[in-house]
Amino acid sequence: MPTFDQLFGFLVAALLVTASPGPDNLMVLGIGMSRGPRSGIAFGLGCALGCLSHTALAVLGVSALIAASPVAFTALRIGGGLYLLWLGIGALRSRGAARVADASSMDRAALPLFGKGLLANAINPKVVLFFLSFLPQFVDPAGGQVALQTAVLGLVFTLQAALLFGTLGAFSGAVGRWLEHRPGAGLWLDRAAGIIFVGLGLRLILSR
Repeated sequence: MPTFDQLFGFLVAALLVTASPGPDNLMVLGIGMSRGPRSGIAFGLGCALGCLSHTALAVLGVSALIAASPVAFTALRIGGGLYLLWLGIGALRSRGAARVADASSMDRAALPLFGKGLLANAINPKVVLFFLSFLPQFVDPAGGQVALQTAVLGLVFTLQAALLFGTLGAFSGAVGRWLEHRPGAGLWLDRAAGIIFVGLGLRLILSR
């Protein structure tokens, strides 16, 4: 098991990484503002729990294989980019139905958004490489049980990401509620979210 010093140092670094502006933060903000707090929280929790798949890959050593194989990495990168493009095009084609609605409709929309957040994070090759380079820095081989240490650190990262993304989703949802009675607000928020998704997807596809 990781020591207290290991866990404390890792948690501080993980909080700084997660809180810094990035694609996940932008997506959680966009979803939360256009669909309300529950949807923002659901999407944020999906993004956070997607880290569990990368933790499993790091534990099993598959991440090293992906990083070492240009073909596998390219396929995963393009697949992730195309998925983000699909999300973006869907938002751009929306007629504004994504503006903040009543609680029951947001409850029905929460589960699909959770799944989208989970998938968007799980298939992102940049996150695979991040875990491959980040987690091992806090693993102490001399302490033994390297796989267990890696699994615990990945779980800690997932939990803190869930807390931060959930809070971000709730805050952005409050902004969405404030805009609820503005005619056309949902339409323009969907357009903004769509542009963000398309931009992130293109950047992922075109990156090297």
